[in-house]
Amino acid sequence: MPDMDAFTDRLDPDMCVVTAVAGGERAGCLVGFASQCSLRPVRFVVWLSEANRTFRVARSAQFLAVHLLAREQLGLAEVFGGRTGDDGDDKFRDVRWRQGHVGTVVLEDAEAWFVGQVVGRVGGGDHIGFVLDPVEWGVREDSGGPLLRLSDAHGIDPGHPVD
Repeated sequence: MPDMDAFTDRLDPDMCVVTAVAGGERAGCLVGFASQCSLRPVRFVVWLSEANRTFRVARSAQFLAVHLLAREQLGLAEVFGGRTGDDGDDKFRDVRWRQGHVGTVVLEDAEAWFVGQVVGRVGGGDHIGFVLDPVEWGVREDSGGPLLRLSDAHGIDPGHPVD
């Protein structure tokens, strides 16, 4: 009997960057598990690996920012997907960003973004889902190209261990 890879290998979800600020720290990571999870009210869930530094910052954050990237923004995806920040490396030094709602970090070059208030957390294996209530959002003026997908990011060596 084939394993679950026969199913999951066919998926090609949009990738996003999630940023978190709490306790004087900021962090961000590339995320492949995220989705709208409610129509009324609109809710969105992002799943963060418990092995990830961004998870450790996010668990104390009241708000997270979620950013969509264009396919040609692979370099930006590599900053957040290939570096952990555990060693004191400041990923944000290399990207354009601004403060959003209540001090969140919004990536200025993202195709589209929103800031969401964390209204719930749910376990899901080795990831924790952060349920977000959007409170602020925006889109880049010249956006509209194809979004970065998992298949585009396969060449990024993960910054934290994956088993």
